Amino acid sequence: MKIVVLDGYTLNPGDNPWDEVQKCGDVTVYDQTSHDQILERSQEADIILTNKTPLTDETLAQLPDLKFISVLATGYNIVDTKTARVRNILVSNVPVYGTDTVS
Repeated sequence: MKIVVLDGYTLNPGDNPWDEVQKCGDVTVYDQTSHDQILERSQEADIILTNKTPLTDETLAQLPDLKFISVLATGYNIVDTKTARVRNILVSNVPVYGTDTVS
């Protein structure tokens, strides 16, 4: 299972290890990903984890192996969910992200 984290620094500036995610597959973490790097970094990914890096219709159409996207925040407006649905790509967010901090 190939897992790509497109903007890991947003969630983990160095104090939050990716150990649990690494138990699930071959993980590559990028601190940040510019628009022109998304496809190159996401090729052959089964799973993409993102926070702020957008995944558009055009991008999703070029990622045939993609099965799951998780937005590492409460929203998911950065993902074209209509295209994901048509391509049978599951999309999730983290609805309780920051709950303890906000409380």
